[in-house]
Amino acid sequence: MAKADLILLHAPSNYDFRERAIMYGPISDVIPSTPVFEMYPIGLVSIGAYLERNGVPTRIINIANRMLKDPKFDVERFIRKLSASAFGIDLHWLPHAHGSLELARIVKSLHPSTPVIMGGLSASYFYRELITYPQVDFIVRGDSTEAPMLQLMQRIKAGAAVDDIPNLSWKDEGGQDHHNALTWAPTSLDEMPLDYAYPVRSVLKYRDLSGITPFGNWMRYPITCALTCRGCTYDCVTCGGSQYAYKNSFGREKPAYRSPQLVVNDIASIQRYLYGPVFIIGDIRQQGGDYADEFLWAINRAKVRVPIVLELFAPAGSDFFRRINKAIPNYNIQWSPDSTDEEVRRAFGKGYSNAEIESTIQSALNNGCKRFDLFYMIGLPKQTYSSVMQSAAYLRGLLKEFGQDRRLMPFISPLAPFVDPGSKAFENPEKYGYRLSYRTLEEHRQVLQSPSWKYMLNYETEWMSRDEIVMSTYDVAMAFNNLKMENGLISPEVAAGVEARARGAIDLIKTIDRIVVEYGADSEEMMSLKQKADDLSTSSICQKKELHWPSASFMRNAPRIFWAFATGSAFKYGS
Repeated sequence: MAKADLILLHAPSNYDFRERAIMYGPISDVIPSTPVFEMYPIGLVSIGAYLERNGVPTRIINIANRMLKDPKFDVERFIRKLSASAFGIDLHWLPHAHGSLELARIVKSLHPSTPVIMGGLSASYFYRELITYPQVDFIVRGDSTEAPMLQLMQRIKAGAAVDDIPNLSWKDEGGQDHHNALTWAPTSLDEMPLDYAYPVRSVLKYRDLSGITPFGNWMRYPITCALTCRGCTYDCVTCGGSQYAYKNSFGREKPAYRSPQLVVNDIASIQRYLYGPVFIIGDIRQQGGDYADEFLWAINRAKVRVPIVLELFAPAGSDFFRRINKAIPNYNIQWSPDSTDEEVRRAFGKGYSNAEIESTIQSALNNGCKRFDLFYMIGLPKQTYSSVMQSAAYLRGLLKEFGQDRRLMPFISPLAPFVDPGSKAFENPEKYGYRLSYRTLEEHRQVLQSPSWKYMLNYETEWMSRDEIVMSTYDVAMAFNNLKMENGLISPEVAAGVEARARGAIDLIKTIDRIVVEYGADSEEMMSLKQKADDLSTSSICQKKELHWPSASFMRNAPRIFWAFATGSAFKYGS
């Protein structure tokens, strides 16, 4: 097997998920991964491809997915056998605070002389605290770490000084921490290799398919993504990827975009290997109309046939959807208005009206949209239990108007488990009506060991307590569930299963509350609930398959992959 200079490891959210009874609840019901958050960030792919292109062999190993798939998988035994010049571990999303640090501790205990590098948005935000952990040697900060990572790996291999590498936090031989200036924030993403040939090649090079698999169900549902930008032009108050957060915490004054033609090249690369949905990260209108026009022209010319999912950040008109329909034969839309209450939506940072939302839906459905997903949230400024439940009343009218052809699919989920570090609400909670219980990385690391998602929530609001956030989540989810069944969006069997799990989850949360008081969170009585907690931590507010766009399984895509290798296209780097 080939040897890697850098091994990138992805940890589960909670390293002890196989041993502890934790009722994660619905925190991952509307994303592809499980509550273990085994889906690694796309940045690992771009880092790996960039370093490989520049002569640094790099391997991705999804430890979380291996642990999830094999209850007997021995992490320590596996890591002991690895050999590399450095190990990298992502701490991108804060729910990985426990797993990433524990995995880093294990790596350092087994390979004490090998540097451990961490990175990601959460690592970048908490860098001053994170570098004090003994298992962490380096932190590469910011949203675009490919070039600094290459410099760091070259210096590590040469035994050279690192004091001039931008964005780097590091420890000297005496254990003293240093923080180089956060100056590397490229204004374009055109030099970033996001070609999916890299992971395909890695499977053969390191003879490891399970290690690079993006998330647990990916073999049956091989969804991929293409990146249009890093940064954002919007300022949702709880978002750690907002314009405010990028400017104040990650050194980015304005978004960096990938050229439309290169994004389409990335999609074409995916299409060589897989016939599955490709999610386009970022609204293609963010940089302006010219960018969207160029993207649609290029994707039409490339004759892309895989299902394409486009994000909306704001309302759109019929002309926009006509152009999409002409360019993309199979397109879907995803939009997160976040609340059906216009006052709540404005307080969250989005100023458009329900009428504009309805007009956008109508325009898309009239112009060939195969499916339109709407996402709403619980736990927002000015949102009360009553306004959450009013979402169901609004949805009834919305489905009556648009639900007949079954292309409109609504979802609702809690803002959980955390308000994002770096967001406006995290930095100024009182201003936006939030009360934060945990502020440090260590506090978040510890709370991820809590017995239920209610205790993990790092916030309450002026308008809703933790208990109200939790109970309203299940109550409104059951209302949404019934309305989707009534309108033929899901079968009666699926609806019955979701409702049974939601009611079971409510009962289990009450049982956990009682055991915490009477016996303690680490008691045998709590451990006796493990199987039930695991069973009720998925599909309790919607059936996970409701999220799926049309796709062929990985095995049905095997001929495409074999053809790519036979013709040599799998060995060509993207632009």
